[in-house]
Amino acid sequence: MPQPGTTALVILLPAAEPLLAAARRIDPALVRPGLPAHVTALYPFLPDAELTGPVLDAVRTLAATLAPVDVPLTELVTAPGFAAVPAPALQPVADAVCARWPEVPPYGGRFGPRPDAHLTVAMGGDDEVLERVAAEVRPLLPVHDRAGELQLVALTERGWEARLSAPLGG
Repeated sequence: MPQPGTTALVILLPAAEPLLAAARRIDPALVRPGLPAHVTALYPFLPDAELTGPVLDAVRTLAATLAPVDVPLTELVTAPGFAAVPAPALQPVADAVCARWPEVPPYGGRFGPRPDAHLTVAMGGDDEVLERVAAEVRPLLPVHDRAGELQLVALTERGWEARLSAPLGG
């Protein structure tokens, strides 16, 4: 579990909220509390205490160089303890973020230098629970959204809080 002070750069996808809501109805513990539907560009990012003006400026500058993205979410995939919707349209955004901060390996390096961009629908749960999630989520697909900003969030004692919203394309 992440500790307070952990941060992430994420791309919010509000149109995908019904997918998370479906998983929450089965078991609220399957969905990360406090974070809306999103694709992670870089987690963990720099510690909250290091989010100085130059870092925030760098996030804004990078976001301004990236175009807004139409994001089709079309399929649910499951693996042991995990259900996600691939978001390949956002891979270039995630790659650009990771290239800008190469000293910060995504997911601490657990999934290699270039993990696939995805919307996590459920984490945890046994095969039976994830089958129930899949049965609820698949009929809700496809979902289409437009990613228009890179958001920097930090985990605090109160939960995840936005630190910066940087529009894509300026």
